[in-house]
Amino acid sequence: MRHTERPFSTADRLVRGVASGGLRMREGCTAEEVAGLARGMTMKEALHYDPRARYVPLGGAKGGIDCDPRSPEAYGVLVRYLRAMRPYVERFWTTGEDLGLSQDLVDRAVAEAGLVSSVQAVYPLLDDETAARRRLSDAFAVEVDGIGLDELVGGLGVAESVLVALDRAGQEYATTRVAIQGLGTMGGATARFLARAGLRVVAVADVLGTIVNPDGLDVEALLAARDAHGAVDRAALRPADRQEPGDAWLTAEAEVLVPAAVSYAIDAGNQGRITARWIAEAANMPVLPEAEEALRARGVTVLPDVVVNSCTNAWWWWTLFGDIEADADQAFDRVRRSMRTLVGGVLDRAAADGTSPRAAAHALVDERLPLIAERYGWY
Repeated sequence: MRHTERPFSTADRLVRGVASGGLRMREGCTAEEVAGLARGMTMKEALHYDPRARYVPLGGAKGGIDCDPRSPEAYGVLVRYLRAMRPYVERFWTTGEDLGLSQDLVDRAVAEAGLVSSVQAVYPLLDDETAARRRLSDAFAVEVDGIGLDELVGGLGVAESVLVALDRAGQEYATTRVAIQGLGTMGGATARFLARAGLRVVAVADVLGTIVNPDGLDVEALLAARDAHGAVDRAALRPADRQEPGDAWLTAEAEVLVPAAVSYAIDAGNQGRITARWIAEAANMPVLPEAEEALRARGVTVLPDVVVNSCTNAWWWWTLFGDIEADADQAFDRVRRSMRTLVGGVLDRAAADGTSPRAAAHALVDERLPLIAERYGWY
């Protein structure tokens, strides 16, 4: 870790005085990156706007710390950051886990920094704060097959996005292979739900390299062998599992690629090595614009991050505002229904307009933001 670690925070806009967006920690994080993520959060909030729901969309924001999260000093850096940002977290910015940080770690640092909660800025907007906080706390205590509900909902949204795209193309699940970069919170849950839907996960990349098996990996065994940062203990591999270089997930023989680790993973230089038909952006901003343009010209569909990985954020607010209870079945049903509607609408819009799913999603945002502003204002 650099001793001159750099913190960043950006609020893209406020709605009813509050903005929402996670806090990430990675070495090399930049202010430009955080600003782009904040804009993406504004879009995610708008895309889940439902005037009939209790959940009221917030503005978009993001925080970032240029620091290696594996450093022994990282936790102290996190606490110092939160102490410095305390007035904003108390009044304007609701935050939580993002790349490099778990929610448990954020919650511990929040308490040490003297804050009530990482989402306390939204409390004045709740009808019954006590009941809402109890509901969210109960939801975070729910586990499904050894993994917390809060870790599962985001990956379920990614998986459902993939399934919608496959359904529309008439692609059978049983003949669909998947390669995933990252087996942390988002990548791990995505792998679980795609495998359980009948798809074959043939490659998984972590910081140690790429694990490959053309016949399919044992996803549940890999999930059980992860450390806190998503690295898999190689002792859990089966004899037929191969270890390959870290970028081997890009060229894996798979119909679906899921970049679920870092931003800017697919660029103009490496996109030509991809043979997949679909890319689902589980990470934030993993495909650079020039790469996406080249991929689209080759017939590769990029399912954009502002749609695909939006369900962790939405689940927090559905639960806190009371649209769902602290219940896995309710959460999974809400995610599946919401993503079926949202992804289907984006793909329909893209087909009708002759454009990309990302452009279609942005067009939907442009239509919804004025409706939110008319009803609630920006500030």
